[in-house]
Amino acid sequence: MQFRHSSEIWSRFPTLVPMVFIVEGVRPDADVEADFERLMASAQARLAAGPEGESIPIQAWRRGFSTMGLKPTQYRCAAEALQRRLRKEGHLPRLHPLVDLCNALSVAWALPVAVLDIDGIEGDLTVRTATGSEEHLEFSGAVEHPEPGEVVFADAGDRTHARRWCHRQSARSVIRPQTSHALIVAEALHEGADADVRAAMDDLVACLGRAGMRCSAVKRLRPDDAVFAF
Repeated sequence: MQFRHSSEIWSRFPTLVPMVFIVEGVRPDADVEADFERLMASAQARLAAGPEGESIPIQAWRRGFSTMGLKPTQYRCAAEALQRRLRKEGHLPRLHPLVDLCNALSVAWALPVAVLDIDGIEGDLTVRTATGSEEHLEFSGAVEHPEPGEVVFADAGDRTHARRWCHRQSARSVIRPQTSHALIVAEALHEGADADVRAAMDDLVACLGRAGMRCSAVKRLRPDDAVFAF
């Protein structure tokens, strides 16, 4: 199996910085509390310094969503949506230790972090523009079709695992109690994002290690080295 961004995505978004890796030994009883609370405190400090829409990483994603023809305050990247929820409600829902930790890191660093159960992915996974024929399974059980030209995470079975790039995940590859291994994808669009994404992923790998999960094959993708095999 391989993960990649299409050449069109690299061309349209030249500042894109993605980092990917595999997590093994995922389990629903992993203890992530100390790191979760640390990251949430960092996120609260970030929000206290100013609204989520004013941060450099989020502003870059808003421009990216505008480039995709979307209203950035109607369709928000996952990191901004989580920050907005945290600001309004004061907390985030607890779903699974791996997801909780990645969500906390996402709000702390203002970076979208995709967490995908590998067993839910059929063949290769590509970030590309949709044809409109792909199937997207909602958490309600409904099946949608993305708009032609919409940026999606699509597998070899023509099933999407995220719509509007990093806006909404599919139920097909959501982390469940029985999940044992996962694909992590962090992405940024702002200038100078390389240092931020590397530092965030170093932090996440260390957190997962302390929780007894194994991380492997961490890779920063580039236009001339755009494939991650897993």
